[in-house]
Amino acid sequence: MKRQFDLQRHIEQGVERIVEDTLKATLKNPRESAFMARFAAASRKASQTRMRLEQEGLHVPGFLIASITSSCNLHCAGCYSRCSNATNDAPPVQQLTSQEWLRIFREADELGVSFIMLAGGEPMIRRDIIEAAGQMRSIVFPIFTNGTFMDERYFKLLDDCRNLIPVLSIEGGREITDARRGPGIYDRLTANMRKFKEKGLIFGASITVTTENIREVTSRAFLDTLMAQGCKLVIFIEFVPVTEEARHLAPGEAERSYLKQVTEDLRRGYDEAVLLSFPGDELAMGGCMAAGREFFHINSHGAAEPCPFSPYSDVNIRDTSLREAIASPLFRKLQDQGVLSGEHIGGCVLYERRDQVEAIAHAGDLPR
Repeated sequence: MKRQFDLQRHIEQGVERIVEDTLKATLKNPRESAFMARFAAASRKASQTRMRLEQEGLHVPGFLIASITSSCNLHCAGCYSRCSNATNDAPPVQQLTSQEWLRIFREADELGVSFIMLAGGEPMIRRDIIEAAGQMRSIVFPIFTNGTFMDERYFKLLDDCRNLIPVLSIEGGREITDARRGPGIYDRLTANMRKFKEKGLIFGASITVTTENIREVTSRAFLDTLMAQGCKLVIFIEFVPVTEEARHLAPGEAERSYLKQVTEDLRRGYDEAVLLSFPGDELAMGGCMAAGREFFHINSHGAAEPCPFSPYSDVNIRDTSLREAIASPLFRKLQDQGVLSGEHIGGCVLYERRDQVEAIAHAGDLPR
């Protein structure tokens, strides 16, 4: 029988390799080398904490997604967040403060959460929160960014706080990246990559996979370019169509089968980096990992949601602890009623089954 793919362990092993590589690279810098050694010890401790809490009856997901702002300076074609009004150009109202996020980060640390993915909007707009995350040296914070806010202050922060890892959104080469994200974005991204390499900073790449770019972004030529600049994390995310006009961009059965196979092949060829694929890796783990199974989403106003594509919540972090949010009745219902499992079309089972999710939410009188 084929062994089930363990995504959490794959991530942990990848981070261990990155830590080892960074330790080797910082041996001449005792301060940085000592920090990376401390982080390696903290990662092992976090795993032990989650195992202990599991035995006590509380399942703590290995990572969280935190959308720390609803503002963004770009208007990327087909953006789910903007189409669903989660991202807008209006001034943010009643969004969590940096101190509130710092409290969440500290509670996550106490529960053994190893990774918190910072998203938006464009997260680097909130420099105050990025700086707060930098204080939590035992947690890795991948920052999903469009790369347009990188400046010398950010390069210094990333150098000082090696637990902050920028993950640049890129669609492939210049033509396809600029077509979706705007003129000149590709050149800004590659300029940032060169700076990261010059400064010895780790970074990753987030790639929205569509029917138009799937061959390009999974090619050795494209990935070799990323790796040559020092990229240590590549995340393939299947495009989720939110309009009929964009439905043709969503990978179908043939593309998804190809992506699954090519990701497995690429992992063997790029063992110095972490390669992830969503929802492909979720299916290998027996279904969607959202709703507290392996992660959940906290939006910019504090609502704990199953995932960014499923904006329903029955608890707000402002009013309760992270520990209580993990045990959300909505999350339990979605897990118990089998909504997270099974085959689906497109990049997100919860989005595809949004009518079912909405029915469960309304049955419990949950706020949207």
